[in-house]
Amino acid sequence: MRHECKRRINLTPKSKPARKPAKKAGAKKPDAKKSIVKKTVAKKPAKKKQPASELLSRILTSLDDDKAEGIVTVDLDGRSSLCDAIVVASGRSSRHVSSIAEHLARRLKEAGYGTRPVNGTAQGDWALIDAGDVIVHVFRPEVRDYYDLEGMWSVEEPTRVARGTVRKSA
Repeated sequence: MRHECKRRINLTPKSKPARKPAKKAGAKKPDAKKSIVKKTVAKKPAKKKQPASELLSRILTSLDDDKAEGIVTVDLDGRSSLCDAIVVASGRSSRHVSSIAEHLARRLKEAGYGTRPVNGTAQGDWALIDAGDVIVHVFRPEVRDYYDLEGMWSVEEPTRVARGTVRKSA
């Protein structure tokens, strides 16, 4: 019994591509200066960087909706090149900390801020969400007391005195 193949195979050799006709010796190209036409290309408008205050308000709303406790915002504008502000909050348990962090990352993505990196949700003691201009720390209460981030960042910067000058005491 003979087996038929549904697919047909072309056994004829492929033809070589046709050559381009040779240029005539007397043909000249049009003058390049005359044929230049400026094309105007519409530039895409640059994406406006959303202000940190809008981002910060979204973050605070999300934390409040998820019943985070002890929400503290520390303004770092001009004090750190990492971010403009940090937000520190607490969750009641490891599961609460993880869910707050995951919900916040999902809400930021839905709002158009892209996928935000989230660290520490597997352990649930300390979750960090890097939202770009704002970094969010979500702790269990015991871990928050131990690290005291808001206390560390709330310290005022010391006044710097130039060398060779003497401070007068009051």
